[in-house]
Amino acid sequence: MIQKSVQILKQLQYPSGLFSASSLNVKTGYDKSWIRDNIYESLGLEAIKDFDALSKVYWALLDIMLKHEYKIDWAIKKKPIYKHEYIHARFHPHTFDEFHEEWGNKQNDAIGALLFKVGDLLDKGINILRNKSDLRILQKLVYYLGSIEYWHDKDNGMWEENEEVHASSVGACVAGLKKISKYVYVPEWIIEAGQSTLNSLLPSESETKKVDLALLSLIYPYNIVTEEQAKLILMNVEKHLVRKRGVIRYAGDKYYNRNGEAEWTMGFPWLAIIYKQHGNYTMFIYYSRKTLEVTNADNELPELYYADSGEHNENSPLGWSQALSIVAGL
Repeated sequence: MIQKSVQILKQLQYPSGLFSASSLNVKTGYDKSWIRDNIYESLGLEAIKDFDALSKVYWALLDIMLKHEYKIDWAIKKKPIYKHEYIHARFHPHTFDEFHEEWGNKQNDAIGALLFKVGDLLDKGINILRNKSDLRILQKLVYYLGSIEYWHDKDNGMWEENEEVHASSVGACVAGLKKISKYVYVPEWIIEAGQSTLNSLLPSESETKKVDLALLSLIYPYNIVTEEQAKLILMNVEKHLVRKRGVIRYAGDKYYNRNGEAEWTMGFPWLAIIYKQHGNYTMFIYYSRKTLEVTNADNELPELYYADSGEHNENSPLGWSQALSIVAGL
């Protein structure tokens, strides 16, 4: 299963280094490259120690930031007001251009995730920085988060939906700023402001979402919550969101809703990873088996299954799911 997942994941990586979210020929738009998805998909490459392919992902992500450095400079000078003034969430996998159609582009967690993972890889001795330009753009991303005042900036969050202050977004930025602070200048107050907001929001995700699958990111990969906060997040997710063929994102989710909230496959390996890291091998094995159960006939993990159904949507495989299944298995 791990070998098959690795094969599937690598088929989603373009020559530029960027991953598509799903199959390269899918008609849903998931052939595009999301910053966040690339970071999560790269976790699979890190798990199998394919550092050449892993480096290509981060060089491409840094090149995207460098290509749009003028936009980051403007946002640093003046806090963005409109969505298009923010760093976009998804890009063309070959040209690194933005997609300009209306979209929930205010996704602060994606920038936090990039800072976090670059810092994490550097901590592990995986030097993905090529030159002073890479270091310069990382420093500017820190200033960017300060300019947008991420700790109370209403963004579209991990699911690209309504604008709220999201715990998963604030937590990603706090984790990213902490990790990258060894390598660029990060004012302490900018971390403290985010930590204060995060503690006030938890265990909720936002004002309208008390329980949300996105909260798992605060446990893995960010490890930005206390043991008690992690236990509460896990308890709430399992009590309210876990279903037969996946984990719903939140109660009332309308995305691919057919007689109920869609069941996302990535929730199972995500929970397996967290329980494995916490030494609960009974629950690790349980969710690992659940992951195997929701693979389709092509051994792929699709994005989601329709509620109470064995039918999945057309976004198959989902790179994010495949990568988490590799991490869980290794």
